[in-house]
Amino acid sequence: MEKTRIGTMVDGLIPDPAAYIAAIIPDGFECFQLTFWQTIGNVNLMKLADQVRQVIESHQIPISTIGVYGNPLESDEMAGETRRGLEMAVESAPLFGASIVSCFTGRLRNRSIPDSIPAYQAFFEPLAEKAARNGVRIAFENCAMGGTWKYGDWNLAHGPDAWELLFEALPQSNIGLEWETCHQMANLIDPLQQLPHWVDRIFHVHGKCANVYHDVIKKHGINGSIPTVDHRFPGLGDVDWTDVLKILKTSNYKGTIDIEGWHDPIFKDDLELEGQRNALAYLKSCRTS
Repeated sequence: MEKTRIGTMVDGLIPDPAAYIAAIIPDGFECFQLTFWQTIGNVNLMKLADQVRQVIESHQIPISTIGVYGNPLESDEMAGETRRGLEMAVESAPLFGASIVSCFTGRLRNRSIPDSIPAYQAFFEPLAEKAARNGVRIAFENCAMGGTWKYGDWNLAHGPDAWELLFEALPQSNIGLEWETCHQMANLIDPLQQLPHWVDRIFHVHGKCANVYHDVIKKHGINGSIPTVDHRFPGLGDVDWTDVLKILKTSNYKGTIDIEGWHDPIFKDDLELEGQRNALAYLKSCRTS
């Protein structure tokens, strides 16, 4: 059985993503997720794909996914930019050799998750059809982005209750999840109990974990003034990723794990890449356990 590749996320809006990928390939990353925050801006994806392929092809390293993270369901200018970015990503993913576009679903601002389902269906149904024609799957990240069932912005795909609604509205086989332990842990969900039930809908996994401070929760609750969760690199959080990888392997998971950096409270700024290297080594050790 082919081993699960472990890579990292690369910001597509930095001046030269291809050069950055070339610089960190020697660290042992086995794949890369190219990401854009809210907009693709003026990036020429065809040109970028050519530049990236020149770097990765000789190393036989794939681009696992193209990510565009914003709120495509609202009516403001940036929502339009996110919609445009997602359309471009679906059209351009094959140029990178990628078969997954990852994103937030968006939601109607400060409306409930059920209230947002018609708008979600109206946008993503034709996008999923276009994606299918291009051999592309769409994966929704499971990040609440500060939202709840009743209110919020950015994303509907918080957890199982919302996923049921999303997949009922759009049962297409190329609609699924981009899953990570951290966001479920922040909602006090046990990711290891959840994963076997949803693994068939998981197209991509983010390598990010968390420390959950149950002593703080017991005294102050989860909505108090004291933080109850820190996002951590795998190996520094509360979950043993040997168990995660074991579930993925026995479930015949075909995707990759890409480390999501930029969140760890210790390994940040000048220590960011060191944290990513440590996480890479840890996940590889879990994979072979």
